[in-house]
Amino acid sequence: MRSFGASELLVCSKKGYLTSIVFLLAGFMHSHVAYSAPSFTLEQIVTIAAEQNPSINISKAREDSARASVITATTYANPQFEFGAGPTSYRTPGGQGNNGNWGVALSQPLDFPSVRNAKREVAESNVQVATLGIELTKTEVRARVKSAFYDVLQRQAVLEIAEADSNLLKDIRGRVKLRVDVGESPKYELIKADTEALAAERDYQAARVRVTEAKAYLRGLIGAAVPEDYNLTGELPLSSSLPRIDELRDRINDATLLKQIRSAVKTSEANLRLQEQLRNPGLTVRAGVEQDPDLRQLRLGISIPLPVWDKRTGPIAQAAAEVREVNAILSERELAIKRDIESAYQRYLIAQQQVAAFENGLLSQAEAVLKVAEAAYRFGERGILDYLDAQRTKRMVRKDYLSARYEYINTMLEIERLLGYELLEVKS
Repeated sequence: MRSFGASELLVCSKKGYLTSIVFLLAGFMHSHVAYSAPSFTLEQIVTIAAEQNPSINISKAREDSARASVITATTYANPQFEFGAGPTSYRTPGGQGNNGNWGVALSQPLDFPSVRNAKREVAESNVQVATLGIELTKTEVRARVKSAFYDVLQRQAVLEIAEADSNLLKDIRGRVKLRVDVGESPKYELIKADTEALAAERDYQAARVRVTEAKAYLRGLIGAAVPEDYNLTGELPLSSSLPRIDELRDRINDATLLKQIRSAVKTSEANLRLQEQLRNPGLTVRAGVEQDPDLRQLRLGISIPLPVWDKRTGPIAQAAAEVREVNAILSERELAIKRDIESAYQRYLIAQQQVAAFENGLLSQAEAVLKVAEAAYRFGERGILDYLDAQRTKRMVRKDYLSARYEYINTMLEIERLLGYELLEVKS
């Protein structure tokens, strides 16, 4: 058997140490790849929200309940079976008092056709209201999810700007410190650079928190199907635009919300007719047999309630008031939608003009001013204050540009929600 020297054992131990490090690094890289945050597109987010959002499931449950009420409205009442028996005693001489008697009867309540039709109309109108409620809820959820999705993208863009500014100002601060240390610049320039660097770091940390907040809100709209740590891929559809305001006004009558309220008006009117018909709802048909000791009788008859005391004055008045209320709600919603669309369209035009102003000059002007200020500072023609002011101006211009972009899209989504159909289509 071969014996190893001390130097060979040292080499072997070093090789084993290096091998362990390699395996540890490989395992770390593998775990990093395995647990990387998943990315979602807008189409995927909207699809998941349509399947997982609780509000949509609530609306679907209401539709199922309304459809079940149609079955209830068209179902006949159950018949009633009656049976009775007992001893018989005669007060006249010669009767057979020990013999018993019995009776059997079957009764069936029947609604008048006008009552059944009114019940069915109420139930079918409720189904229409519930179906439009699903469509309305889907539109609301889709618009909110898209707005939250674009909000995350906008905040991520702000975060990238804040991170770049923070790194840049740290670098500027280092260069200023070097110039102050060698006596080329006064000390107040270092104080100013420190202040700007701290402010940029603060803005960066705040931007990170805002991104986390926006992603948490978006996840709350979608559901648990999306993990807590996730990424989004996409961009704001700035190439999209709205139709003219005249065309939008013409589409107001087709808004999903107004369609739902009109269906609710039909429901309330059908309920008023039902309450009027329920003054005399129907009759009960009865057939039976009665057996005495010496006599068997067959009985056929009907019973009809008479609206003498209860003429359903209260329920009829209540149903009439509901009709007036729903009609008033319809008028109020029509005015509100028109007002909100007009307001959103004006904000859309303002945001459109702002985006164009930034893209056609403000961004390039801010960049040019910064380059001039930077060159002047490097050649000693300007102080650090002018350079930092130019840097701050450029940062503010870029943030305002991102805000204008998001407002441009958000106003379109607001009009989309009010009208009840997509203006910004989700593309795969």
